[in-house]
Amino acid sequence: MRPIAMSRWGARNDTGGRRSRQLDVVFYLACTVFAGSTALTSEFFGYRIWGAISLAGYLFGLGQAVFALRTNPQATVGRWRRLVVSRHTPIGLIAVLGMVVPLVVLLITRLRRVLWSEQPEVWVIERSMTLLLHHGTPYTDLAALGRPPIVDDYTPYGPVMTVFGLPRAILGAASPLGDARIAFAVGSVAIVALALRVAGRPSIPVRALQLVVACPLTVLTLSVAGDDVAIVSLMLLALALLHARRPIPCAAVITVAVSMKLTATPALVVLAVAVAAMLGSPALARFLATVAGLGTVLNLPVLLVDPGSFVEHVIRFPVGLGRAHSPAASPLPGNLIARTGPIGHDIALALLLLGGLTMAAWLVRRPPRTTADAALRMAIGLAGAIMLAPATRYGYLVYPVVLLGAAFALRAADTPAPEDTVALAEAVN
Repeated sequence: MRPIAMSRWGARNDTGGRRSRQLDVVFYLACTVFAGSTALTSEFFGYRIWGAISLAGYLFGLGQAVFALRTNPQATVGRWRRLVVSRHTPIGLIAVLGMVVPLVVLLITRLRRVLWSEQPEVWVIERSMTLLLHHGTPYTDLAALGRPPIVDDYTPYGPVMTVFGLPRAILGAASPLGDARIAFAVGSVAIVALALRVAGRPSIPVRALQLVVACPLTVLTLSVAGDDVAIVSLMLLALALLHARRPIPCAAVITVAVSMKLTATPALVVLAVAVAAMLGSPALARFLATVAGLGTVLNLPVLLVDPGSFVEHVIRFPVGLGRAHSPAASPLPGNLIARTGPIGHDIALALLLLGGLTMAAWLVRRPPRTTADAALRMAIGLAGAIMLAPATRYGYLVYPVVLLGAAFALRAADTPAPEDTVALAEAVN
């Protein structure tokens, strides 16, 4: 078997082999089709803008991968030629054309009041901070509306999510810098940078970078909304802290994520099981005590102000039991079943519960004993929950996709034995 150049952390060299380049072609082709179809067919203005701009980056990645298949990139000489064939180049270009440029355009169009320049969650989160500052709770009192509530009245997030609405409350609607998406983007980048530092700055496999940085689900979400990327970034930081054997900070970070959105709850369960399996019962006790203590501090003050509104907005509405129904919809099994009527909704909830029990049984039977295993189980658990939830969007798949990339990176960072090096490189690339 041909030897493969490896870094200290087990990542293959930048040029990759023929199989890696073939997979690159498939990846960028799928991304190109997604961006092009989004630009042409999406009903949302922000999505169309993102698709039109990001398409150039994905086309470059596709062309580069095809070119590399027809040449020998390892024999390429010259600084600029090496840069052209580097597998990192399209990832950096996509980060710019897929997130930065569309975000700037959409910030400008929002100032001009172009409809759907931002997804509703952006202004909902911005509004939640205003409500918190004035009323002590980010949740609208639906009983005081004097009319049946509608979807826009809801804030289906935990109290911590309001932090990202603070710039808007301070700077006002006239400043584009107050847009919550800027806070989400800056916060996500800072959190991931901290996670890399905690993990010892490992060399990240290109395949992991493609999933975490260049995947349409990530860059599109950051351009039009951003909340889900911030939450999954906290999951990455929690995994890095587990990798560093620091259960208390790990518990604190995942508690913050859950206090932003209950979507992070399955990740908390997986991390608790991983802490027990990897670090033992005393570490688990410290982990759970931190979760309980910090969770109380972050949520109890708001809960006491208006318990009914807290439950209605944060718990009942996301699972489809609120006084208004969530608009989240997609051709995923849980949503399709729920659309058939009340019985279908109950069936979807039952399937979601069954999926959760199945995941719990798997964790008990085979608990994760490495951080990479924990990341993989988090990805699978969240993918199952998203597929079976009555109210869901395909964009939520950003969670399992990013966590799968994290699993690849963490597996590479485990520094394999020499005889396992080649097999691991093939797995992560």
